Amino acid sequence: MNTWRALRGFPLAIRLLLVNQLGVNTGFYLLVPYLALHLSDDLGLSAAVVGIVLGVRNLSQQGLFLIGGSASDRLGARGVIIAGCGLRTIGFGLFALGDGLPVLLAASVLSGLAGALFNPAVRAYLALEAGERKAEAFALFNVFATTGALIGPLLGSALLLVDFRTSALTAAGIFAVLTLAQALVLPARKVAPSGNTVVADWREAVANRGFMAFALAMVGLFTMENQLYLLLPDGARRATGWDGAAGIVFLVGTLTNLALQLRVTRALNRRGSRARWISAGLALMGLSFVPPMAVTLYDGAAGGLTDAALRAVPVLAGALLLYLGVMIAQPFVMELIPDFGRPELTGTYFGLFYVVSGIAAAVGNTVIGWAMDAGAHAGPPWLPWACCLTIGLTSAGGVVWLHRRHVLPAPPAPVPATA
Repeated sequence: MNTWRALRGFPLAIRLLLVNQLGVNTGFYLLVPYLALHLSDDLGLSAAVVGIVLGVRNLSQQGLFLIGGSASDRLGARGVIIAGCGLRTIGFGLFALGDGLPVLLAASVLSGLAGALFNPAVRAYLALEAGERKAEAFALFNVFATTGALIGPLLGSALLLVDFRTSALTAAGIFAVLTLAQALVLPARKVAPSGNTVVADWREAVANRGFMAFALAMVGLFTMENQLYLLLPDGARRATGWDGAAGIVFLVGTLTNLALQLRVTRALNRRGSRARWISAGLALMGLSFVPPMAVTLYDGAAGGLTDAALRAVPVLAGALLLYLGVMIAQPFVMELIPDFGRPELTGTYFGLFYVVSGIAAAVGNTVIGWAMDAGAHAGPPWLPWACCLTIGLTSAGGVVWLHRRHVLPAPPAPVPATA
């Protein structure tokens, strides 16, 4: 109820962007988690070719975030958001209709480019439109994004009972509706010129040492959050012997997010600095991997329903703590990013942030993947969980260090009330 009341308190543009993110994540997770299976089983492609197709999509998105951010600053976020949703409509449609490698690669490029366009543009529009309520707006953004990330796989699983093409066409249809909605309803905003060339804007952002240090410190946020799709589901399956246990992790986390995100952000926003809550959230995310270490003590399959439920408790506890850590840190991270630079470069800073943190998180996920393999075969089975704990506490310590060095921007002074 609080979520819907808060939603009505924001302007139409923000409400539309929040619903847009729900649709974006629903459409994305409806298709992408099942894409590798379609490429290998339905189309008979080799593992190497599947890796190329998926890698091209990821590279197109992660590598071009800066382009999308700069386009948002110079052309206006509204047009970039519309273009991104339109391109993803085409890209997902090609996945449904194309079987040849050239078509699949084109679909991957267009789908990745779409994300590179609308992801920084949406956040830049939201940050500029929300004003002093940025943290609350990004808290709601997190609620809608998390809900879409739950609905998408559930809907995708149901549609796969028909076939993959139906799933892909449904995803493309969702993005087509979003494209039309942005074009008809999202207000255009006047673009303030930066006064420099695009390259000069990039140099200005890259030369901001405080911002670059902060982006690198956030490697923990993205690496640990990604374990909701890698390490924690794997731990749940190993503990219970049931593949469906991974879905319980997502369901519990999403319900917790819906119930607590806005309350947590509002409560913390009135107490302490943003750096305190970002570091506290990162530390909690790291500590969330301690309870699931108990999974490594189990040997053999679960002995029944009661035994499986008991084994799942440490993993679910870890997932809840991880979701809570994200709820604490993420809105304040999003609120802080625009304050590093000029308002005219808000999109550029968001784009650069996702490029840096995306690359760093990819390295972090590689380390976690290696630790999972090593723990399963030669090393201690608790190794991947310990790696996540270390990454989380290191990132939290990095934010504390930046705060004590007065590197992080101070919150804007409140505007005095007028009679």
